[in-house]
Amino acid sequence: MKNLLSKDQLLHIKELQEACESYDQIKLKLNWDMLRNRNSDVKEDFFYYDKNLLVGFLGKYYFGSKVEICGMVHPKYRRKGIFTTLLREGLESSSNATSILLNAPAASMTAQEFIKTQKCDYSFSEYQMVWQDQGVQSFEPIIKLSHATQEDFELISRIDVESFGFEEKDAQTYNVRVLNEPNRKCYIIEVNNEKIGKLSVQREHQESWIYGFAILPKYQGFGYGKNTLLQIIEKESKTGNKIHLEVALENKNAKKLYTSCGFQQYDTQDYYQYK
Repeated sequence: MKNLLSKDQLLHIKELQEACESYDQIKLKLNWDMLRNRNSDVKEDFFYYDKNLLVGFLGKYYFGSKVEICGMVHPKYRRKGIFTTLLREGLESSSNATSILLNAPAASMTAQEFIKTQKCDYSFSEYQMVWQDQGVQSFEPIIKLSHATQEDFELISRIDVESFGFEEKDAQTYNVRVLNEPNRKCYIIEVNNEKIGKLSVQREHQESWIYGFAILPKYQGFGYGKNTLLQIIEKESKTGNKIHLEVALENKNAKKLYTSCGFQQYDTQDYYQYK
């Protein structure tokens, strides 16, 4: 399907992102995999131009009936009410959402000060981590990775429900998109012909992002997770890409696993529940 955002709009968003990140020395989470595949009837992107220059942008990202919001304003155009205007428009078009989360980089003082003026409560944080290329640890492959197909749809959705607390309907809506994204590879994790988990890898701009990595609870604690991660690291390191992932702050076991495989935290994203 044709992306609803034009090439010019995507270019303008990228240029604005680079200007904001350079000025504030932060990383913005704009979910580029979703921006490049917009095809919804619901308005998800909001622009504020000064003549031909994009100076403000806000994007909504639906995960089932839940929505995350992230945006930015050019450093030279701040304190003019631009983001307040964009957020109001975004919220007014989100009446169908069961939950609204505002995303703010933890290191952004501008974002943190803005959050204080909004009706929202801190919800959780995610660490962004990158693999330190010091050679892949030696391992014996005890799991098998196979490409997910439509036949795995129910399994993948059930894993999201059991591992990440998704509502069943939200998991299914989310995975319809995941299984059809052109730059994403979805894998099923198998042991002795039993499907025990899943993950996906998004490749773009010399980066490989690991998403949705989960082992079903009854198969945890046997080393399958680390074995899977080392296989993915080996596979993706051959592309020359930098390997990234995200982990929730409270998921200490997952962070310990990632650290043991050579990942290092470099940024934190905070999320706030809008009331």
